[in-house]
Amino acid sequence: MIRNIIWLSILVLLVSCGGDDGPPPAPEGAALVFPEENSECTTGTDINQTSTQVTFRWMASNNTENYTLSVTNLNTNVPQNISTASTSASLTITKGTPYAWSVTSRNSNSDQVASSPTWLFYNAGSQTTYAPFPAQLVNPLSGTTVQMDIANEVLLEWSGADVDNDIESFEVFFSETNPPTTSVGITNASAMEIPVGVESGNVYYWRVVTTDLEGNTSISGVFDFRVL
Repeated sequence: MIRNIIWLSILVLLVSCGGDDGPPPAPEGAALVFPEENSECTTGTDINQTSTQVTFRWMASNNTENYTLSVTNLNTNVPQNISTASTSASLTITKGTPYAWSVTSRNSNSDQVASSPTWLFYNAGSQTTYAPFPAQLVNPLSGTTVQMDIANEVLLEWSGADVDNDIESFEVFFSETNPPTTSVGITNASAMEIPVGVESGNVYYWRVVTTDLEGNTSISGVFDFRVL
């Protein structure tokens, strides 16, 4: 009887000491290295007259087993993805074309993932001047439902960048049709937001055209949102 009590006490002690170690640590986002943000990428291996192979590099991130590199052609919005356990990967991309790239960190012991910042760059081509990067629409996010303010307005926000650093203006198109064709204002290079009048229950579409001092232009994608 005493022996059984002793063994039972030991078993309870072992169970209580084991405890719950908690969830495995989540992966952390990687720091991007190359191609540099808002730059012209002149390093690459020529594949043919229209394409080069570029090696993308980033820093190792904590609690990460593998990475997914995502490189998106900003003219077509078509992404290329590649998975690797390394901190670099090579892809063949089009010359003279703007791209966005980012890295997602993963760990098989965690159901969480972590994303790096997204960097923009131009893959070098024959041109000596580059169009601005297409504006990156920030707010409202596409597909969201938003509340208008007391003036019955919603603030549209975006970000812009240019390899040549010579953005002159942004023109905002906004309407209830897709694609939006109504210009609601032109802002200078330092103003990347504009309020627009809205009505409750409607769905709106918007995009931004960026123009630089050379007259080069780029057109963002189209975002949509609904107003409460």
